[in-house]
Amino acid sequence: MATIAVEKVKEDGSKSPSFIDKLEKFSDQIRHRAHEIFQTRGADGSAIGDWLQAERELMLTPESELVEKDGKYEVSIAAAGFRPGELKVSALPDSLVVSGESTHKHEENEKNVYFCEFGRKSLFRQFQLPEKINADKVTANLTDGILHVTAQKAASAGKTLNAGA
Repeated sequence: MATIAVEKVKEDGSKSPSFIDKLEKFSDQIRHRAHEIFQTRGADGSAIGDWLQAERELMLTPESELVEKDGKYEVSIAAAGFRPGELKVSALPDSLVVSGESTHKHEENEKNVYFCEFGRKSLFRQFQLPEKINADKVTANLTDGILHVTAQKAASAGKTLNAGA
């Protein structure tokens, strides 16, 4: 089991520069690929179709599961082929964002590689949660290709303003 660092994003709306940079980078990559697709197909088709095709080509949307148990949300994400240092979890007050980037390269001294289907892959997934969480109490670990993220519900989660009225 390998522990994954969790980036906390403040409730006041201030986000860390690395989180915003990562979102902008993903968007730029998709925009660039969508433009390439547009250029190859010509004027026929639709821009939204190009964008969706670019997303499918560039971003891995892994199988996932979200479970609520004992005042916590537990998210399991298929992350086979990713090493712990390639994955990042960001905890926002109402959601979890999982991202990762992995590359496969051959060393120049490797011989007799007849073909290789491994390459660069990116993972990006945002999980909107039913209730707010305590970002300081989010943990993540990678075990056997599955990323497990546990998020403690915020103290006020599930309580109504009219409690006791």
